[in-house]
Amino acid sequence: MSRRMGRASQAFREQLRRIVLRRTLDDEFYDDVLELLISADCGVDVSERLVAQLRDTVQREKIADAEGAVQALKHEMLATLARRDRPLHIDARPSIVLLAGVNGSGKTTTAGKLAYRLRDDGRSVLIAAADTYRAAAIDQLRVWAGRAGAELVAHQPGGDPGAVVFDAVQAALARNVDVVLVDTAGRLHTKANLMAELAKVRRVAERLIAEAPHETLLVLEAPTGMNAIAQARAFHEALQLTGLVLTKLDGTARGGTVIAIEEELGVPVKLVGLGEGIDDLNEFDPSAYLDALFTME
Repeated sequence: MSRRMGRASQAFREQLRRIVLRRTLDDEFYDDVLELLISADCGVDVSERLVAQLRDTVQREKIADAEGAVQALKHEMLATLARRDRPLHIDARPSIVLLAGVNGSGKTTTAGKLAYRLRDDGRSVLIAAADTYRAAAIDQLRVWAGRAGAELVAHQPGGDPGAVVFDAVQAALARNVDVVLVDTAGRLHTKANLMAELAKVRRVAERLIAEAPHETLLVLEAPTGMNAIAQARAFHEALQLTGLVLTKLDGTARGGTVIAIEEELGVPVKLVGLGEGIDDLNEFDPSAYLDALFTME
C-alpha cells in the first residue's frame, strides 16, 4: 500500500519536509501543520482538533524538535483511524452486500474486484445486476463476473431492481452461495427517486433475510475529497451505510481524505482501490496509509 500511494502522498510529504526543517515549535510551526492538514483535505474541524491534540502532546511529553512533533502528529492520526471497525462482516450464508455510489465512482468495477477477492478467499459469490437503468452496467458486470468466477443474476435493462435482488437472493439460498454482491443504480431522474429506489432494494433483501444487508458499502472516488461528503450523507440517510470503499487512492487524492470522510460520517473506510487490475482492491490498513504519507524518503 505504501508503494502504491506514492502520488497521493507526494504533496503532503513535500510540505512535511519543509515543516520538519523548522528548529522551534512556535505558533508558526503549528500554523504550518494546520495548513498542511487542511490542504491535505482533512477538513477544518478535524485539522484544528489534531493540532490542539498535538500541542498538548508536545507539552506533556516535552518534545523539543519538529521531527518528534511530526511523529507525534502521525500517532494522533493513527489513533483517530484506529477507532473504526474495518473488517467486512460477511460470515452469514448467504451474506448480502449492497454496493452504492454515483455513476462513475467505480461501483460496478468494485463489485467485480470484490467478487474476485472473495473468490480468491475461497468463497462462492453471486452478483446481482440491480443497476437496471444502465444496460452498460449489466454488460460490464457480466464481464467482471466471468473474470472473477462468480455467478450473475440479471434481468433486461429497465427492469425492476427489486425483482433482480429477489431472484438473486433466492438463487443464493437455493445454491448455498456464500456472498451476494448487489450492484445498485447510481443515477435516476432525481436524487429523491434514486434514494427511494435504493431503500426499496434494501427492503427486498430484508424481507428475504432478516439480518440483510450484512454490509452496505458506498463507493467514492478518493480524489473528490471533501466534495464527496454531502453526497455520502444522502446515501447514509437512505441506506444506513456500514462502510466505505475509496477508489483511485493511488491517484490525485489528497492525503487526509480518509480521516475527513470517516470523521464527518462516522463510517469506516473498509476497502481501497489502488489500481486498475482485478486484484487491486485491498483492505484499508491505517498504519500503511500513514506510513505512505509520512515517509520522508
